[in-house]
Amino acid sequence: MARTTFKVEVLTPEGEVFNDDVEMIATKTVEGSIGILAKHQPLLAMLDPAELRLYRSDSEIVTLAQGEGYLQVAEDGGVLILVEEAHAPDQLDLADLREKLRMADEAYARADAHSEQQRIAARDRRRWEAFERIASGS
Repeated sequence: MARTTFKVEVLTPEGEVFNDDVEMIATKTVEGSIGILAKHQPLLAMLDPAELRLYRSDSEIVTLAQGEGYLQVAEDGGVLILVEEAHAPDQLDLADLREKLRMADEAYARADAHSEQQRIAARDRRRWEAFERIASGS
């Protein structure tokens, strides 16, 4: 069943990753999972590292590994997703992600409790864990 489409733009500091019409978005905010359809109420949400699914149709889904960022649903119904990084799953290197996760674990263990270094290491660990799940298809 065809749904009404709406414009979605995914931007990173390196530039535009996606800009097209979709029927639905599914992702994860800091508050939990969210799905967005056309005519959604205006919204501003913080995004966690997760799998971002952009449904062009029921059978055509663009999947990206999203870093931390923000999602904005505008008054006109368009959606802007600003994230630190976004990658297609086939662009992710599982061995590299496991090494980054190991380094983040070590940095977390070395950092003083409740320090900025520990907060950064925890954030990196969440990102690499999410990206590893996406890369391994879990």
